[in-house]
Amino acid sequence: MLNISTNSIPNKQQIEKNYSAFQVTQLSRANRMLTVWISATLLICFLILLMPWTQNIQMKGKVTTLLPEQRPQTVNSAIAGRIEKWYVREGDLVEAGDTIVFLSEVKSEYFDPQLVERTANQVDAKEAAIQNYEQKAGALNAQITAMRQELALKKQQIERKIRQSELKQQSNAAAVEQAKADYEVADYQLRRTDTLFQKGIKSLSDLEGKRLKVQETRAKLVSAENKLQESENEVRIAKLQFNAIDNEYANKIAKVSSDRFSTLSARYDAEGSLNKLRNEHENYSRRNTMYYVTAPQAGYITKAVKEGVGEILKEGDKVVTIVPKTYDLAVELYVRPMDLPLMKPGQEVRFIFDGWPAFIFSGWPDVSFGTYSGNIVAIDNIPNEKSNYRILVEADESEKPWPDLLRVGSGAEGIALLNTVPAWYELWRQLNGFPADFYEETAEEKKDDKFKAPVKAVVK
Repeated sequence: MLNISTNSIPNKQQIEKNYSAFQVTQLSRANRMLTVWISATLLICFLILLMPWTQNIQMKGKVTTLLPEQRPQTVNSAIAGRIEKWYVREGDLVEAGDTIVFLSEVKSEYFDPQLVERTANQVDAKEAAIQNYEQKAGALNAQITAMRQELALKKQQIERKIRQSELKQQSNAAAVEQAKADYEVADYQLRRTDTLFQKGIKSLSDLEGKRLKVQETRAKLVSAENKLQESENEVRIAKLQFNAIDNEYANKIAKVSSDRFSTLSARYDAEGSLNKLRNEHENYSRRNTMYYVTAPQAGYITKAVKEGVGEILKEGDKVVTIVPKTYDLAVELYVRPMDLPLMKPGQEVRFIFDGWPAFIFSGWPDVSFGTYSGNIVAIDNIPNEKSNYRILVEADESEKPWPDLLRVGSGAEGIALLNTVPAWYELWRQLNGFPADFYEETAEEKKDDKFKAPVKAVVK
């Protein structure tokens, strides 16, 4: 009954007992409880929608190390060889420089056990040859210098000879002139004597004496002229020698210079061969040290890639895997391209590690249990083959330390915390496929503590 009237029906309970229709239309207690539960649920859902929600980006990755040299690495064989002896086993702790395995030679060109010593002897012999070439080149250079000095002396000698011949020529010319004068005087005296003989004044013996005198002076004149001609020829010959000596010594110096340059060329060839031999000697010496494969750093031997004794290795083949003894853990995560603008160095990321229990409320990080904190230190600029970007996260020293038993390669799931928004807004964003909001306070907003800026997306 609606009970909207001031008039009351007496004996209400008696009527309900007498008329079954009232009992059929009356609501049961279960229906009333359902109404209460539905109303309470709707009220709770409404309150939840009004509660603050921390937006986040969930990523998957694995545990790694912060520095590249701290990550697991494989030890390779630098040379080809055959395994002769193992010095470690899996799980052993080795220090830097400890021997892991010993190899023997498999290439025929390195079989000689005295290969290094023989190559060193070749180097010594080639060095001695270079010294001999240097001495020969020095001797030829000294010979060239001596030839040039000899040329200068020869030229001086010939110049003096030319001067001497010219002086002799002048003397012979004066003798010719004297002989001519004597001949003319004798001829004149002969003609006067002949005239006087015709007149009977001079005797025949005087005439014959004058004729003999003319013949003598004529012979002296011819001799003087011959000597003059001979001295002129000597001058010409000396001048020709002076002109020819330059060519003669130029040819000699050119020949010696050619020998010197040939010697220098042989010396340079020997130096090239020497450098090649030195290179081979150094390579052989280094190769002898590579028969022992050593640990590059302190760490644990985790896996032997090559096993047994007598197995053949090629250059660069993997021998064992070693995990560094000390390392700084980090986590590498992969984000989608649409979430990359929301990442920045120093941003907080929460982790869930495989093997460690955790209760996660992604929207309410304060009530989550079993998560660990970290900060972004690096973001790749190039995507991987799945078009995701890699970010590297290190541990936050101010928060709870990461587990001591955590190992490299363990799985991890990261949750990057972003802006805090109402739950209804996050539900609306997820339904529409919008990206998460990223909010940064301006300088003016940081000064005013009472001011609260609205939620907005900032495109970086």
